Amino acid sequence: MDEAIAKAKKSVDKFIKILESGEGEDFAVKAPIKDGEKVEHFWITNIKFKDGKFIGRIGNDPGIVENVTINQKWTVGKEDISDWMFMRDDKIHGNFTMRPLLKTLPEAQAKQLRALLADP
Repeated sequence: MDEAIAKAKKSVDKFIKILESGEGEDFAVKAPIKDGEKVEHFWITNIKFKDGKFIGRIGNDPGIVENVTINQKWTVGKEDISDWMFMRDDKIHGNFTMRPLLKTLPEAQAKQLRALLADP
């Protein structure tokens, strides 16, 4: 997973260029959110990028932390993301943290998800 996060961080500037150009849809970044000793990674959706930060909304209900709620406004620094993704031509671009998890899924489900990836 560390390798996937590093890949996302290394390519975030490319993602920002695509986000700003509008050459895709459903743009999101993943961010770790801490609540005391607990950490949970959330997709931040409906994002904009301004002054080195992504601003958007928490995209899912928390399962571990208790200090955020779905649809809550959230800001995360470019350097603090753990992943990014967007859709283009019905394919998922990015979403590097999903890839290591594919080997833990039933093969039929993993195959379906791989088929959605722009670069599996």
